[in-house]
Amino acid sequence: MSKPLHELTIHEALTGMRAGEFSSVELTNALLARIDAVDAQVQAYLTVTRTGALAQAQAADAQRARGEEAPLLGVPLAIKDVLATAGVQTTCGSKILQGFKPPYTATAVKRLEAAGAVMLGKVNCDEFAMGSSNENSGYFVTRNPWNLERVPGGSSGGSAAAVAAQAALGALGTDTGGSVRLPAS
Repeated sequence: MSKPLHELTIHEALTGMRAGEFSSVELTNALLARIDAVDAQVQAYLTVTRTGALAQAQAADAQRARGEEAPLLGVPLAIKDVLATAGVQTTCGSKILQGFKPPYTATAVKRLEAAGAVMLGKVNCDEFAMGSSNENSGYFVTRNPWNLERVPGGSSGGSAAAVAAQAALGALGTDTGGSVRLPAS
């Protein structure tokens, strides 16, 4: 690949990994380094699952080495913190749930796992996804990476900001009243 790994699209990442140009571990490390470089300013992530992400990336590489494939095998993604992830802190952007580690995983996240995705971490959102600016998290305001004086909008602003900052190749958000549509615009 001629461009940095954190700048790849999901399609480019899958093509490169399938061709053996780089591994999921290399790709995941590149995105973790990008998070380290930009997230202090953007504040998209509430929780970075560094150890878990690298373990998932290693498992993806081993699966691919055995000749197995999956639609998102080895692709590092971010998950909105309103979606339950077994054993990983899920706060819904609220200090009320600080430290809560659900015993189950949301179906949408399970489907990403089944498709081979690597979870980089949980991203910020308006508290309990109630808001349209991403200024109402119990933790901090997520910033628009294209202009740090602005917010990304939507309760899924952490998801949008992580992707726009190239700190995830994709992200799962939710939408009830514009939570994804506002930051996408």
